Amino acid sequence: MIIKPSNLTSSRREFLLNVLPAGTMFCLGSGNLSAWTAGQEAQKAAEKKHKFQEDSGMSYEDVSNFAFKDGYIPLMQNLAHRLKGSDFIEMLKSATNELATQKGRESAMKFPRNDFAAYKKVYSAPFYNRVLTYTFIEDSDKAWEWKITECLSAKTFREANASDIGYATICHGDYGFTQGFNPKIRLTRTKTLMQGHDCCNHRYVWEG
Repeated sequence: MIIKPSNLTSSRREFLLNVLPAGTMFCLGSGNLSAWTAGQEAQKAAEKKHKFQEDSGMSYEDVSNFAFKDGYIPLMQNLAHRLKGSDFIEMLKSATNELATQKGRESAMKFPRNDFAAYKKVYSAPFYNRVLTYTFIEDSDKAWEWKITECLSAKTFREANASDIGYATICHGDYGFTQGFNPKIRLTRTKTLMQGHDCCNHRYVWEG
């Protein structure tokens, strides 16, 4: 979400310039006035901030464990046990693909064009630098290939002996998301950390 800066600070400064005598303004000093205004705005922002929006103080790994290892994974393992005899993992893959495809379409709508350049921007968010360790093998107008050597999701699910669930609900969705964003982008991958390989080798090719 893009948050546009408020013009409240500049409006308040203009009000003071119009109301206070010139000598008073000179004594206050523009630097002190700016600091005072910024402090007031920061205080008001803090007062309005709901407790749900406060920083939890958790690391990325803490969040991953809380979201997956402590709740989601045990739930999925319990369901797999209850649905013994059915192909539970394939069911998860199918559901994941459907949801990821829709998510890809929604993501594409946030850009003026859903071309290859726009697709790359999806993964430029700072979040990915915190949960993945990777290098780019190729980055051109027609091909984009990553080599991922560390993945927090893979670490979380493998430590919980749930790599099959992790692949079905995390990794498998990459295909659906890509197709949903633009069917002209083709993802190929032969290895994933989630499945025990030494890396994930995502390769995207623009066929437009």
